[in-house]
Amino acid sequence: MAKLNIAAAPISEGSDYPAPFDMPCRNKLRRRLAKAAGLSRLGVNLLELQPGAWSSQRHWHTEEEEFVYVIEGEVVLVGTAGEEILRAGDCAAFPPGEAHSHHLQNRSTGLVRVLEIGSANLRDDECHYPDIDLHATAVGYFRKDGTSY
Repeated sequence: MAKLNIAAAPISEGSDYPAPFDMPCRNKLRRRLAKAAGLSRLGVNLLELQPGAWSSQRHWHTEEEEFVYVIEGEVVLVGTAGEEILRAGDCAAFPPGEAHSHHLQNRSTGLVRVLEIGSANLRDDECHYPDIDLHATAVGYFRKDGTSY
């Protein structure tokens, strides 16, 4: 594969979380770079967070590895152990199976760009959201009692 045309990469905008959990995650977009390159086991996204936007709800994965690298701007990493500011050049990693819940919040007045890298298409991965009544598997979103949204 030759050089990717980032502008031509598939884009996902907003959030697919069920309401009302989608609200803080709406004002963002992800350029699906790995998908544009034809990769299926690795996820690489260029995440753009507008001021006030969250990357996701605070979560952790049972199987997926996650790594983020801040390219531009300043973002707050909200994790189980508290909050940290990440600036351009900073990175963070989240091994699977560790209940270290995390997400990014853009509390600045400018655009933030983050490179997200992680495992992709893991059938047995589950995603846990400790702050809200949400649980995710490969087949969809569920309440913590197991009923689907």
